[in-house]
Amino acid sequence: EGQPIWVGNDVNIQDCVVLHALETHEHGDLISSAVVEVDGKFYGVHIDDRVSLAHQCQVHGPASIGTDTFVGMQALVFRATVGKNCVIEPKALVMGVDVADGRYVPAGALITTQEAADNLPLITENYPLKNLNNAVVNVNTQLASGYQQQQQQKPNLRVA
Repeated sequence: EGQPIWVGNDVNIQDCVVLHALETHEHGDLISSAVVEVDGKFYGVHIDDRVSLAHQCQVHGPASIGTDTFVGMQALVFRATVGKNCVIEPKALVMGVDVADGRYVPAGALITTQEAADNLPLITENYPLKNLNNAVVNVNTQLASGYQQQQQQKPNLRVA
């Protein structure tokens, strides 16, 4: 119902992920409260490049997820903007806020006020999940490349 939903390059969408948005137009007019603006364009949901959306997570618009961000298993992002290089740990709820670049949301956390979002911890060198998204994106782009190579090596079969 909400459109458009944008998914960037090298995005990893795992099993049972839901991308959904609210109605973005009424009688042909844009509903500004139901969209996010990215680079001057409006989206129900915008997923930037190299994002990992882990099993059973939900991104419900209006929402935007920034480049190189990991959204953990069963996490929910609703009416929120998540910056670049972030980690939303499993079962976290991020609703109605803007999460700055380079922050993480602890597992099971409920982030429903901007004050809570502003106080999220920074990802540092010691953060154990710092490189998780890079690893997930890397393994999945390698998997896709392997499938593409395999497909190219198959002989063309003709039915007589």
